[in-house]
Amino acid sequence: MVPESELCSFFHGLADAADQIALAHFRSDINFERKQDLSPVTIADRAIEQELRRLISARFPEHGILGEETGSTPGDRYTWYIDPIDGTKSFISGMPLFGTLIALADERNGAVIAGMIDMPALAERWYGTRDGTTFNDLPARVSRAVNLEDAQIYTSSPDFFSPEDWARYDALSRKAMFRRFGGDCYQYGLLASGHCDLVVECSLKSFDFMALVPVIEGAGGMICDWEGQPLTRHSDGRVIAAANETLLRQALAILKP
Repeated sequence: MVPESELCSFFHGLADAADQIALAHFRSDINFERKQDLSPVTIADRAIEQELRRLISARFPEHGILGEETGSTPGDRYTWYIDPIDGTKSFISGMPLFGTLIALADERNGAVIAGMIDMPALAERWYGTRDGTTFNDLPARVSRAVNLEDAQIYTSSPDFFSPEDWARYDALSRKAMFRRFGGDCYQYGLLASGHCDLVVECSLKSFDFMALVPVIEGAGGMICDWEGQPLTRHSDGRVIAAANETLLRQALAILKP
C-alpha cells in the first residue's frame, strides 16, 4: 500500500470529485428512477460512482471496487467500497444531509484501512484510520456519555426496521435521554465528533457501513452488529455505533434477540 499521507490525499481527492458532481445537481430540477428495491437513484448517484471508479482504477488498477450502483469489480486483496450518495431521498428533496461514503478494506484480514464520510452541501468531512479520525482536518473524539439515560440516540427512519427489530429499538431508545430521526451517514459523523452517543440502524449494505468503521473507531468509539460482532461485508445490516464500550453493552443488552 501507499504511505498514509498519500492515501489520505487520495481520499480527499475522491471526495472533492464527488462534491463537484453532487453540488452541480443538488437542488436542481433533477429526475430520479426507482431501482428494483424501490429505492431512488439519480444521474448524480451514477455519475459520482462512475468518476470515483475511474479515479480508483487509474491509481490502483489491481484493487477491487464494490459500489452501490454498478456492483462489484474483482481485484486483489484490497477492495474499495463506494456509496456515491448516501441519503438519496434527502438529496432529491433538497435536504443537505446526504453524503458520499468511501472505504478501503484489506480482504485478507477484514480490516478497513481507511474510511471517509463526506458531506458536500455542508462542506464537512470525516476521515478515519487506525491512527485517529479528523473532522475537516482537526481531531475528532466521541463523547464521554456512559449511561444510557444520559445518551442521545439517532436512527435514520423507522421504515428500515422490521416490526421485531423496531420493537427492540423502540425499547432501547425510550430509555435514552432523547431520540432523533434522520441523517443517514451524517449521524455517524456527529457521533465521531461527540455530538450524539448512539446510532442504531437496520437494512444497511456493506457500502453503507464499511466507511463508518474507521471513522467511529478512530474517534474512540465502537461499531458492530446487534450481536456485538465486528462488521464485515457479510454482516446482516443491523448496525450499532456507540461512544464507548460501557454504553454499547447497555444497548446490546436490549437489542440482542
